[in-house]
Amino acid sequence: MPSEKIARIVDARVKDPGAVAAAAARRVRAASPLGEHGRAMIIAADHPARGANGVGGDATAMADRFELLDRLCVALERPGVTGVLATADILEDLLLLGVLDGKSVFGSMNRAGLAGSVFEIDDRFTGYDAETIAAMGFDGGKMLTRIALADPATPSVLENSARAIDELNDRRLIAMVEPFMSVWRDGRIRNDLSTDAVVTSVTIASGLGRRTAYTWLKLPVVEGMERVLSASTLPALLLGGEVTDPDTAFASWGRALKQPTAQGLVVGRSLLYPSNGDVAGAVDKAVSLL
Repeated sequence: MPSEKIARIVDARVKDPGAVAAAAARRVRAASPLGEHGRAMIIAADHPARGANGVGGDATAMADRFELLDRLCVALERPGVTGVLATADILEDLLLLGVLDGKSVFGSMNRAGLAGSVFEIDDRFTGYDAETIAAMGFDGGKMLTRIALADPATPSVLENSARAIDELNDRRLIAMVEPFMSVWRDGRIRNDLSTDAVVTSVTIASGLGRRTAYTWLKLPVVEGMERVLSASTLPALLLGGEVTDPDTAFASWGRALKQPTAQGLVVGRSLLYPSNGDVAGAVDKAVSLL
């Protein structure tokens, strides 16, 4: 990220904090979250707020905010990229850089389940709320909803997610729910990515809230995606996660996108930090799947 752009952000934050709201007000909104080609290609960058900064063997890769912003700008400039998902600090930086015109924008809502913490499952809402998402002119909010049947904190997780879904649906904003069946193993929360577990997470998440007209799902790509994507009629976006074998991952994304409820991709680290360092190339390849 060129130093003059960083200076512009810092200068605005110090001398003119109102510049953030002004940038949000003049931003040109996307006509549709699906973009011109009818499929969403959303770049995710909300990992740092949960303390999940690692990519591959680099435990602090995403902690360099200047580099992260630079990679985000490269990704958002690529044809076919429809939007971005992040926390307030990152989205405000991108607003001040003026790179969100014509993009759908999703605010990350619950980030209290810090990676590796003893309270990780108790992922309270410490980020965006529906009121602010609406005030900023964004398109929706995303909530991580991990369901650990043996952990008594899970009912609160479900209640808080349902409340956020209601508040977003009331404002006709997309509620992007990312559910997992999770278990404690060796002192860490692990997501169960078996087909049956993901199907179960879909059926539970689909029933949250008093209305679901604006509820979408954000789902991992696992074995048996036909079963997973047949478990609900809610629109689904496919998450990328951290990819070790890009060719295999892209092939699995392509197969899953053929299912009728699949509406696109929400991918972060594997596109922003590809093993070959070519952000533009990785993004273009993902877009080609759409």
